[in-house]
Amino acid sequence: MLRKKTKGQLIVLSGPSGVGKSTVISELLSQREGIHFSISFTTRQPRVGEADGVNYFFVTRETFEGMIANDELLEYAEYVNNYYGTSLKHIQEKLDAGIDVLLDIEVQGAAKVRAKCPDAVFIFIVPPSFEELSRRLHRRATDQEEVIQGRLRKAREEYREIPNYDYLVVNDKVSDAAAEIVAILTAENCRTKNRMNLVEGV
Repeated sequence: MLRKKTKGQLIVLSGPSGVGKSTVISELLSQREGIHFSISFTTRQPRVGEADGVNYFFVTRETFEGMIANDELLEYAEYVNNYYGTSLKHIQEKLDAGIDVLLDIEVQGAAKVRAKCPDAVFIFIVPPSFEELSRRLHRRATDQEEVIQGRLRKAREEYREIPNYDYLVVNDKVSDAAAEIVAILTAENCRTKNRMNLVEGV
């Protein structure tokens, strides 16, 4: 019986809008136990089918700016005129309990986490091609054409940040993308520094 790990792993997942991060995350959470998905706070309006405390914690701009002022956020960023951020206290409690924590955040936020938590694992998800990303955004049918074009421009900027990530996962088939992330996390857990507690006192 392996001893429970003493510290959880912080996992940061980024990727352009429309790449299918939410679907991959759902698949990942169904395949692997012991991962807590950190729900971000946002000032944007809920989309159809989204629920407060499930997809995001939906708050007012005033509330969010209060959290910034009180230094309650691990990271936050403004994206398409809305704030998104991660509660520091919430994450620390999970990591200290030996639970892995998964963050779904865009590249600005990821850069802030990298500065504060260099031991985190950074994974970027891409579609099989840029044309496929455009197809997926159009297929979603939730945005006007000008918004879609804005998202594609933003995606090109985000791609420039890929060299700062540890791993690159292609979401062609959801189950394959989730399996790749599981393999990454297994390898990370096997790092010597993460397993020294198993051989102490030998």
